[in-house]
Amino acid sequence: MKTIIDIFRIERSPRRGLLAMEWVVMGYTVLTLLIILFTYTKLANPDSMIWGRARAVAMTLALWIVYRIVPCRATLLIRAMGQVALLAWWYPDTYEINRVLPNLDHVFATWEQALFGFQPALTFARTVPSVVVSELMSLGYAAYYPMIVLVLMVYFFARYQEFTRCAFVIIAAFMVYYVVFDLLPVVGPTYYYKAVGVGPIAAGVFPSVGHYFSTHTACLTTPGYADGFFYHLVENAKAAGERPTAAFPSSHVGVSTICMLLLWHARRRTLFYTLLPIYILLCLATVYIQAHYAIDAIAGFITGAVLYAVLMYAIPLSAERRRR
Repeated sequence: MKTIIDIFRIERSPRRGLLAMEWVVMGYTVLTLLIILFTYTKLANPDSMIWGRARAVAMTLALWIVYRIVPCRATLLIRAMGQVALLAWWYPDTYEINRVLPNLDHVFATWEQALFGFQPALTFARTVPSVVVSELMSLGYAAYYPMIVLVLMVYFFARYQEFTRCAFVIIAAFMVYYVVFDLLPVVGPTYYYKAVGVGPIAAGVFPSVGHYFSTHTACLTTPGYADGFFYHLVENAKAAGERPTAAFPSSHVGVSTICMLLLWHARRRTLFYTLLPIYILLCLATVYIQAHYAIDAIAGFITGAVLYAVLMYAIPLSAERRRR
């Protein structure tokens, strides 16, 4: 009962302006708006992209007004989760921007071949075709967004003094990745292998496809046990919002790494070790289901750790406590 009362208790010193995470999203909105204006004639849907940004800004301001009218933990949570919900809209938007650029998958597939001597995304599922392994991989991949929400809820209920800091780290990391995805047109194995054919890939031939993905969005069927419950969750998610974009670095690996580090910082050791197997499965699954090259996953881990180190201390805890 006390927890419920605390959630809806009016704050004595409510935050007056936008939160740090909201400023980051506003900055990304302005940056991509400028890109849209400079590439207007090359984009397929520039008007809808501009209006989409207007709606995102309007939603942010509306939630800020709600919080100012009823300044409590509940409305602050709604502000944060509103930005998390918008991530699902920002993701396919990166495709609308980067498809005006020539594809670079032939470069990354060549690097993958030089590093490993083969294509892990092509051989992983074939080497381990087990039904159990397939479902475990799909389980790990499907746990991505639930993991993010879980970490935010842990901070909201158990470490409220750091909740907005946690939300800032996660949202800002996404925005950094999205900037990279806007400017680096790498689509990943499931799209690239489909475009050039599995035969040439297996033979170590990686042709350039130029602007092929500007008009083509077909991908390979996800490998694994096609009748599995978690397999269908992954396939449904792909059908709902997947686009040929956002392969390098893997934001799945990067953001999930950040989430694990946030749990460690929060001293939630039991939850950390409980989620550790899921996290490992998620990282492996990015390659197993052919969403990413292995170098994407490695880069995701490195950039996730770096972003955590930078963003976590961009807002000192002392500043967060002063805002309470």
